[in-house]
Amino acid sequence: MPTLPSLSSLPNPTDPLAPLREGFAKNFDANVRSRYFKRIDFAGPEGDPGWFGPDSRVWYVHAHFPTMALGLFAAAYIEQLDPSIMWMGADHSRIPERIDGKPTGRIDAEGAAVRFGHSISFFLGTAFASTESAERLTRVVRGMHRTVKGVRPDGAVYDAEDPDWLRWNYATVVWGLATAHEHYHPEPLRGAELDEYYREFTRVGEGLGGTDLPTTKQETLDCLQSYLPRLAVTHQKAITTNNMLDRSAAPFFAPGGIGIDWVVRDLLPPWAQAMVQHRRVDRVRTELRRATMRTAVRQLTRITGTLDEVEQSRARVAGGLNRPVDPEGPGAIAIDRSLTRDDVEAMA
Repeated sequence: MPTLPSLSSLPNPTDPLAPLREGFAKNFDANVRSRYFKRIDFAGPEGDPGWFGPDSRVWYVHAHFPTMALGLFAAAYIEQLDPSIMWMGADHSRIPERIDGKPTGRIDAEGAAVRFGHSISFFLGTAFASTESAERLTRVVRGMHRTVKGVRPDGAVYDAEDPDWLRWNYATVVWGLATAHEHYHPEPLRGAELDEYYREFTRVGEGLGGTDLPTTKQETLDCLQSYLPRLAVTHQKAITTNNMLDRSAAPFFAPGGIGIDWVVRDLLPPWAQAMVQHRRVDRVRTELRRATMRTAVRQLTRITGTLDEVEQSRARVAGGLNRPVDPEGPGAIAIDRSLTRDDVEAMA
């Protein structure tokens, strides 16, 4: 599998993209790396393969930052078709803006940035970091899930540790990451190679306590559709879907912008597109929009290169592995159930 060039090896630092490249590096360091990676060890111990190792499909897929980020947007979009997810967010997440403790219906930009930063650190860390770091990250997320319990306005109980919810949440994440990779990575995995990514990634879902997880692309699509009877476009979901608002204050290709919103809806399975009233256009315009996004991803790839964390992980195993990768993985990562939410957040 080919690899992307590192940021430092990209040629001609005086080219027109150099200021954007420098700006991205500074912004990522200040707003993501320094805040969310500070307790994650990518550089050592020497020879530690982590959960997946350098020959894994997970390393290949997650090394491409633009499509991994797009995949997380896609996963967040489809998972919110579960009304319980929406109420988990409304009741427990920092993403909804609140005044005097009451949600306003708007997004809290800082809260959304924090959520995205933690997501990036988790999916890079479990993919590339040391075994100890991957397990600690998973322990933190499991600890957070333990605190997310409540009752929806319609009286339905929600619980982030519920096995059915864990399976749905896992399926949305692996679907988002794999589908964005399949459509917008410059050299995507296909067929059996892509199915191997789905199989490998179950290690993350099982670490979080998931069971009976789908292991192929088709199994994942079937799993997602099987939840259709319990899904809905809630009011909260509708007001965050630009197709229904037909407007956005965010830049076109920025998170929350109309461009990214259309791209994510274009990735959805047909039944999910119907739920959110995805406006189909003729094939020519659809392909033109997809081609425009692929061009944007290529440019983003030239700007981001390969993250330093990925390079550090490759260097960590360059001299060989100190043990083989365990294909079965550790199973569910145990958590200290006496910890409060504040305790868990302090571990992050």
